[in-house]
Amino acid sequence: MKKSDPGYEATPAVQVIERMFALMDLLASREDAISLKDISEKTGLHPSTAHRILNDLAIGRYVERAQPGSYRLGMRLLELGNLVKDRLSVRDAAMGPMRELHKHIQQPVNLSMRQGDEIVYVERVFSERSGMQVVRAIGGRAPLHLTSVGKLFLAADDAQRMRSYASRTGLHGQTRNSITQLTVLERELSKVRQFRYAHDNEELELGVRCMAAGIYDDQGKLVAGLSISAPASRLEEAWLAPLQATAEQISQTLGFVPGGSYQER
Repeated sequence: MKKSDPGYEATPAVQVIERMFALMDLLASREDAISLKDISEKTGLHPSTAHRILNDLAIGRYVERAQPGSYRLGMRLLELGNLVKDRLSVRDAAMGPMRELHKHIQQPVNLSMRQGDEIVYVERVFSERSGMQVVRAIGGRAPLHLTSVGKLFLAADDAQRMRSYASRTGLHGQTRNSITQLTVLERELSKVRQFRYAHDNEELELGVRCMAAGIYDDQGKLVAGLSISAPASRLEEAWLAPLQATAEQISQTLGFVPGGSYQER
């Protein structure tokens, strides 16, 4: 069987890695801790070999000893899994709905996430045949208080964290419409919390307006924002409903339950 064949399963080039995979797959298949004796029997590894590999995995917290002679998966896997979930699954879940939204409104659709005091554009859908449009570069960054997605994240912060952001950044503006006063920003964020969407009214760039809706994970945490950017004269409020519906669809794919009981964050 060739590597290109559908049924081909690759084997690690290093034998100890193959054995490590076997051990972790076995631990993943059981809810409770497993004794070294059972591990040896199920994997076909000599007890001393299994013990040595498990001990090395325990050093990295990939495996933990539930009690002497018994093992289960460790918390490091949960930490890494959450990182992958935050960084990759949102993009994967979003691309299909983003394409459908773009077909409907014929304007670029952006997916953004928060990194510190900025939002980062991580994905976009646009067509080169859509005429005049605003296309954000993937990897591009912008201050939270000057963008519609950024306002969603600031609105999700508690008051102390939001004021710390204002103090740290100075709320510097980039256009005459930029919000540079804390009291004005607080009023704006109050509206965002009330209506659950946000606008950028030429605050980042003159001639460009934007609207955004939040994307939430299975814990009710805001993990990304979906936005539409357009020339100021062409942005239509009628796009807001399909934008919100698309953001909710992506959220539900991530496990979010609309109207669910989530703790305030």
